[in-house]
Amino acid sequence: MLESATGGDDMDGAGSDITAETIAADIAFAVHEHRLAPGSKLSEDEVGHVFGVSRTVVRAALQRLAHDRLVELKRNRGAFVAQPSVTEAREVFEARALLEPRTARSAARRATPDDIGILQRHIDEEHAAVREGSAGRALYLSGRFHLEIARIADQATIAEFIGQLVSRSSLVIALYWERRGALCESHAHHALLRALAEHDGARAEELMQSHLVDLLTSLDLRNRTSAPTSLSQALKL
Repeated sequence: MLESATGGDDMDGAGSDITAETIAADIAFAVHEHRLAPGSKLSEDEVGHVFGVSRTVVRAALQRLAHDRLVELKRNRGAFVAQPSVTEAREVFEARALLEPRTARSAARRATPDDIGILQRHIDEEHAAVREGSAGRALYLSGRFHLEIARIADQATIAEFIGQLVSRSSLVIALYWERRGALCESHAHHALLRALAEHDGARAEELMQSHLVDLLTSLDLRNRTSAPTSLSQALKL
C-alpha cells in the first residue's frame, strides 16, 4: 500500500519513487480492469493524496492519460475518466475490425512455440478470473491477448494503434457491454490460438473478424452513463 501524504502545491515529492508515469499506469490499469468507472472524477488533490506526490506530478500524469484518451480534461471542472459516446464506441470497434484481422494473419505466419505458450497462459488466466468472478480482470486479460497477437505480427506501428484502440475498448465495454454471460461462453480465443499454432493465416484472419463483430453485437449502444467510483476504492488503497 502506498503511503499517503498531505498538502498541495507545496509538496515536491522529494524522496518519492512515484512518477507521473507510475501514476498514469496505475490509473490506466484500474480503468482497464473496470475498477475505475467512466465518468469518475480524478481530483488533483485526491490523486496527490493517494500517491503522496505534488500537483505538478499529478497534472503530468493526467495529461498523459488525456493523450491516451482515457481521461477527459474539462475546463474549470477538472479531470474525469472518459465516457465514449455511442458514435465513438462504434468507431473504436470498426477501426479494430479494419486492423486486427490482417494482423492476425501476419501473426499466424510468425508465431513460434513460445508465442503460443504466452497466448495459452493469457487464456488460462482469463478463465481463472472468470471462475473467481473477476469480470474486469478477465476483460483486461482478453485485451492483453489481442495485444500479444499484434506483438507477434511484428508490425510496430499497427501494434501501437491497436494498443490505443484496445485501451479505449475498455471504456466502451464498461459503459455499453450487455451480454456479460458471453465472457464464459466465448471460445473465440481458443479458436484463434489453434489457427495461430497451425500457421493458418486465412483462418486466423476470418476468426478475428468474426470475433470483433461478436464483441460489437454484445454492446447495447444506447446513450448511458455509469456510476462514478472513488480513486482510493478503485486502487484498493
